[in-house]
Amino acid sequence: METNTSLQQQLLEAGVHFGHLRKKWNPKMLPYIFAEKKGIHIIDLNKTVDHLQETAAAMKQIAKSGKKIMFVATKKQAKEIVSDCAKRVNMPFATERWLGGMLTNFNTVRKSVKKMQSIEKLLSDANADSLTKKEKLTLARDKDKMEKVLGGIAQMSRLPAALFLVDIGHEHIALAEAKRLGITTFGMVDTNCDPNKVDFAIPANDDATKSVAIITNYITAAIAEGLAERQAAKDEEEEEVDNENETRAARLQAEAEAEGGSQGGGRGRQGEGAPKRRAPQGGGTRKPQAGGKR
Repeated sequence: METNTSLQQQLLEAGVHFGHLRKKWNPKMLPYIFAEKKGIHIIDLNKTVDHLQETAAAMKQIAKSGKKIMFVATKKQAKEIVSDCAKRVNMPFATERWLGGMLTNFNTVRKSVKKMQSIEKLLSDANADSLTKKEKLTLARDKDKMEKVLGGIAQMSRLPAALFLVDIGHEHIALAEAKRLGITTFGMVDTNCDPNKVDFAIPANDDATKSVAIITNYITAAIAEGLAERQAAKDEEEEEVDNENETRAARLQAEAEAEGGSQGGGRGRQGEGAPKRRAPQGGGTRKPQAGGKR
């Protein structure tokens, strides 16, 4: 209970409870609205804490299973925070702009990523000397332009299992693509959005930098926990396999030694059990009786 209170206090200090003006509200957010103050809706932080913990637990399980969660935030005030958090847990992210079809047309996007990587390789390669100054400059510009948009998904070889969105209204294209592909969606939902559009909604202020930072950092910590548990389970498994192999090797060695011993013992017994030649009585050859018959 103490954790909840302190978390609630932190959320309050970060301004997570400030919603939008009343005239901009979405009626579907009514269950999450605590009150209205000076024409601004105030979000119920008890609901925020519950939903945040539920979201964090779900994300932890996804990370533990080894799947990827993609972070999406193209809003100016959220870009840096989200990209830093995603890099910390080695997850893909899109913070510059959402390319239409980034998920639904994933194969084409992968081709663009490969092109970017080949340009990178060409520029860092020894053969770069054969390029003219103008060619180098053009390639470098192309690479920078592509890296800005595709850098966050360069290591993503397959579609993510989930999407985390900051402001589901602003990222409606990403949300629509995820829905179409059946990808689980998590999102920060302000009072001007429909919380039913995402699978896991976190009612929170999605405009303030502090609010975005506290929510994103909280779920990033949960993802990191999931990854650590996955690694620990993997290490334990490897240890078990090693122990099993050692036990098996010891058993085989013991069996081999026992077999070798029994064969050697058998040979010894055979030698012992061979019939001995009886030596003639009296030692040496028999002498004829002297005098013959009387």
